[in-house]
Amino acid sequence: MKELLQKYTNEQSRFLVINGTLLHYRIEGEGEPILLLHGSFSSLHTFDAWAEMLSKQYRVVRLDIVGFGLTGPNSENRYDMEHHLFYLKTFVDALGIKEFYLGGSSLGGWLAWEFTLRYPSYVRKLILLGAAGFLEPNNIPLPFKMARTPLFGRVIKYVVQRNILEQFVREVYYNQDKVTEPLITRYYDLFTREGNPEAFLIMVNEKFKDNTKSLKQINIPTLILWGREDKWIPVQNARRFHDAIPHNRMLIYERVGHLPMEEIPLQTGKALFKFLQEKD
Repeated sequence: MKELLQKYTNEQSRFLVINGTLLHYRIEGEGEPILLLHGSFSSLHTFDAWAEMLSKQYRVVRLDIVGFGLTGPNSENRYDMEHHLFYLKTFVDALGIKEFYLGGSSLGGWLAWEFTLRYPSYVRKLILLGAAGFLEPNNIPLPFKMARTPLFGRVIKYVVQRNILEQFVREVYYNQDKVTEPLITRYYDLFTREGNPEAFLIMVNEKFKDNTKSLKQINIPTLILWGREDKWIPVQNARRFHDAIPHNRMLIYERVGHLPMEEIPLQTGKALFKFLQEKD
């Protein structure tokens, strides 16, 4: 763990104890706060490029969600939406952030819109990037299918070797030139952090409630960003969010996969700046 801390923290890194869990987060820049949430298999580092751009005008807050990154597992070994919401709400309250822009990718997008529904007074605008939440048993990414097999639970530490994780990472990028050795190493190091593989296994097998019928209750401006070539959460889900949320703008990017903020950070960052600076 010491090596991981030296490798994946910097001068902006902070830690906060919540219910016995040491939560890793970063704060960069000054101005109106924007909170960014990463997805499964990932960490706060997925927003590095965005944070560099946004921190010139905004106070960028990002964290390793419980069960991932340097934060690692929680004391209850529970990773259902209620527990994710509890940690997120406790986190923002501890920082004294009562109103902010909220963005999330994949699982982080799911957490973002669920948080918006639960605590609408906190969120000024919502940003969804390849967001999860529409539960489709017949359309599940390979790592999640594997995690739902009984045998996988016993051998997860041995099955998810670096070459296997590289295959998972390559699935979420359309532009394979973006999949560098340091990127693969980061994903592997942080996913295999002590306790994280088991946390992922528990999370995937939790019983999640489909709450998408409540999306129509979100009455704040929402920006939906999606890659046309998203293999993990297909682009038709972008249209579902577009149809469900009353006030939104949807941007679909050609030749982009599951992580538009990583594959085309400049293009998506410009769209985000424009969205944030528009009057509510």
